[in-house]
Amino acid sequence: MSNFKKIVPFIYPYKKYAFLNIFFNVLYALFSTLSFVSLIPMVQVLFDQTKRNTIKPVYTGISEIKKYGEDSLSYFITTTTDTYGAGHTLGIMVAGIISIFLLKNLCDYLAMFFINFLRNGILRDMRNAMYKKTLELPLAFYSEKRKGDVISRISGDVNEVQTSFLAILELIVKEPLTIIFTIFAMLYISVKLTVFVFVFIPISGYLISLIGKQLKKQSTKAQQEQGTFLSTIEETIGGLKVVKGYNAENYFNSVFQNSTDRFFKLSNSIGNRQNLASPASEFMGILVITILLWFGGQMVLIDKTLDAASFIGYMSLAYNILTPAKAISKASYGVKRGNAAAERVLEVLEQENTIVSKENAVEKTTFDDNINVQNINFKYEEETVLKDFSLQIKKGQTVALVGQSGSGKSTIANLLTRFYDVTDGSISIDGINIKDINLQSLRGLMGLVTQDSILFNDTIKANISLGKLDATDDEIIEALKIANAYEFVKDLPKGIYTNIGDSGNKLSGGQRQRLSIARAVLKNPPIMILDEATSALDTESEKFVQVALENMMQNRTSIVIAHRLSTIQKADVIIVMQKGKIVEKGTHEELIAHNGTYNKLVTMQSFES
Repeated sequence: MSNFKKIVPFIYPYKKYAFLNIFFNVLYALFSTLSFVSLIPMVQVLFDQTKRNTIKPVYTGISEIKKYGEDSLSYFITTTTDTYGAGHTLGIMVAGIISIFLLKNLCDYLAMFFINFLRNGILRDMRNAMYKKTLELPLAFYSEKRKGDVISRISGDVNEVQTSFLAILELIVKEPLTIIFTIFAMLYISVKLTVFVFVFIPISGYLISLIGKQLKKQSTKAQQEQGTFLSTIEETIGGLKVVKGYNAENYFNSVFQNSTDRFFKLSNSIGNRQNLASPASEFMGILVITILLWFGGQMVLIDKTLDAASFIGYMSLAYNILTPAKAISKASYGVKRGNAAAERVLEVLEQENTIVSKENAVEKTTFDDNINVQNINFKYEEETVLKDFSLQIKKGQTVALVGQSGSGKSTIANLLTRFYDVTDGSISIDGINIKDINLQSLRGLMGLVTQDSILFNDTIKANISLGKLDATDDEIIEALKIANAYEFVKDLPKGIYTNIGDSGNKLSGGQRQRLSIARAVLKNPPIMILDEATSALDTESEKFVQVALENMMQNRTSIVIAHRLSTIQKADVIIVMQKGKIVEKGTHEELIAHNGTYNKLVTMQSFES
């Protein structure tokens, strides 16, 4: 129930539909009970067992309500039969029963009609909330979670919450009310018989509950397994070239099949337990009814304390309890399965986002003086990456960061953009700590071009205009020209309206990277971060991209993280890093003359070339 309480806020926008559903469920329960109670007078008329009553009864108070009801009914049947005949009375009874059944089913339809809006609305809002949260959560969250598992939670688990967990809405209104109204009608007919019945109901309820005890635990495992094989699909499709290139199809096929086999066994176990709920509850119900037939039969035939028509109506009511009881037992298993899904959904929704804008954060739209990185330390979980690192970058400077893999170069880019936060020390822009700057305005000051050109399955225009959604075609073409990309875009079938495929796979690596640069150019930020923007390219593509980068970096402050040292010789300052510390600093000529680490790196790359 604690998980259900946390989902209640998603219900609030649709409370109108919830109230309408409850209203029609109350009417459904009432008409459902009346439909069986109305059989009693019909049977009495049919077999001419109605007690004759020619005196109109008078209401004397609630204590005599049962007698007043019976006398009123017998008076109506007696007078109608005497006036119009038994056939006419029977016709009225049949029309009454048909009307009650019609109203019962109409109310059932309307209750389901309104709950549809509620359930589908919650499904939509929960999916939207999950997706919004996945966009907001820091990158650190995704280094611990598999992407396929997150996809599974947004699709499968949210759907499970909607179909199974929200069955509780039906569980707490429709079925219990049907049972309560039916019990009142049964007590009205015979208190003794009803007390006898309810000695056996708790026993049967306990036996049914034993079936569902392991359901939630198995459902959690099944949903985790679904996340595993979705991750395998996502990783396999993303790395299909490597899979095929290394003839690893059989290996990945066996990994996937092992996961789906585990899911198959868990699903069978869950399904079999759920399927057992309905027949088990029906069998226990029939067992109670059989005992009821024996005990009630004695009251009719031997004790003569109950008439036959009332007993037939009573048996119908007793059977009427079976359907909602079955529904409750089935829904309760659904709730257990949905509860496991709700936990996985809420784990994401309640995940704390540590990288957010402060209250009253500074809105900064310009870069005027410098970036100051002061005595920062940073570690990913347990591994320390930067130690007591300090750096000042003046406006208009091009600063290059070089060093071997793992020296902490890319970490600087991640910290400047606040994809991660520093462990100690501070980073400030124009004297303002970046933690005090509104996150969107901070990232608005920066353009980012990464080693992997991240593009989306959309048109060239849509990909480039991410940083400026209202950009005109002319602005996009101008950005493409600066990025040295318009020469190949203009030859495409639909120009900037050409779809570039999943991750831009219809283009070459150099073309994709030039589109990434065009995207940064169009955004036109004062600070540009280039994270190994040419390291994945061949020599010819690198020349095109290098020209594009030089065009873009004019009149901007640029931080260039470089693996290929040929691309940063014109930088104002080159910072040489080793194990998270600065070991050398200066221009290309100064560092060559110094004959230290930088010179060795240049010599090694020249030798490799």
